[in-house]
Amino acid sequence: MSGADALVDALVDVLVIGDANPDLLLTGDTRPRFGQAEQLLDSADMLLGGSAAIVACGLARLGVRTALAAVVGADRFGEFMLDTLRSRGVDVSAIEVSPDRPTGLSVVLSEPGDRAILTLPGTIPALTADAALDAVDRLRPRHVHIASYFLQPGLAAALPGLLDGLRERGVTVSIDTNWDPAERWTGLHEVLPRVDVFLPNEEEALAVATALDDSGTAPEGLDAAASAISRLGCRVVVKAGAEGGRAYERGSLVAHAPGLTVDVVDTTGAGDSFDAGYLAALVGGIADEEERLRWAAAAGSLSVRGLGGIGAQATGAELTDAVAGALR
Repeated sequence: MSGADALVDALVDVLVIGDANPDLLLTGDTRPRFGQAEQLLDSADMLLGGSAAIVACGLARLGVRTALAAVVGADRFGEFMLDTLRSRGVDVSAIEVSPDRPTGLSVVLSEPGDRAILTLPGTIPALTADAALDAVDRLRPRHVHIASYFLQPGLAAALPGLLDGLRERGVTVSIDTNWDPAERWTGLHEVLPRVDVFLPNEEEALAVATALDDSGTAPEGLDAAASAISRLGCRVVVKAGAEGGRAYERGSLVAHAPGLTVDVVDTTGAGDSFDAGYLAALVGGIADEEERLRWAAAAGSLSVRGLGGIGAQATGAELTDAVAGALR
C-alpha cells in the first residue's frame, strides 16, 4: 500500500499499540511506612491507565479516529478497560481478551507534582508483533503510535521487523518508550532510526542518549542529549512538563512551545496527553512544528486539572481555545 492509498483507505487515523490496564490511584498520605503502620488516604479511585490507552483516549477526545491494539484479561479489570475505552470513542476491535492471564494493574501513589507507580504486568507483555500487524492490515491506519516499549519485551524484540513492515505500507510511526524499569535502555539503536517521531520526557531523553553513546558518557544537558538522538533520523519531541515541549531534527533544536499555567490536581498521564495533542496536530495536517508543540503542550497541561490520565483530557474546542489564548 502506498502512502496515498493509506490516506484514502484508512478506517482509523491512528492505531495505538501497547498497554491497557486500570490505575488504582491513591492520594493523601501515600508514602508507605512498613512495620504495620496504618495510613489514611484522601481518596482511592479506579481509573483507566496504561500509556497506550491514555494516548488513545486523548486522541479520540480530540476527534481523531483512533483504535487501540492491546491485550486484557477475561476478568473485571479487563471489562472495565473495554467499557471505558468504548465510552471514550476508542475502537477496541484490536484488543485481545486473554483467558490465561490477568489484566495488568498499576497502583499509583500520587503527590502534587510527582508520583510513584507499582505495576503488575499481567497481560501487558502479551501483545505480539503479528497481532499488531494484523490490526494494521485490517484497520489501515494513517499513523501508528507505540507505547510502553520496555513493558513489552516480546513486542520490543520483534519491533524492527514490524517497523519495516509499517514503512512498506506507507504508515508513519511514533514511539514513546516510557521509562525502562531495568534502566538498561537496550534495543533502541535498532528502533529509533526506523521511526518518524520519538516522544521522551527529559529524564528519558538523557538516559537514552547515554545508553546510545558507545562510551556510555552522559550528555551535557537536554539539548545535547536530544540533538544526539535526532541524528539517528527520527524527530525527537521532548516533554518538559510545565515548560512545554522542544523538538529536535538532524542534530538541532527546531522548535519550542511553553506549557500553560493551570492548577495541578494530578500529573498522571500528562505526558500521554501531550503525545495525543502532538499526534492530533500531526494527522490533522498541521505542518508547522511549533504549532504542533503548542497543541501538545496545551493538551498535556490541561490534563492535570483532574484525577487520573483521562479525567480532564481536553476536547478539540478546549485545546483550540487554549492554544489561541496562549498566543495572545
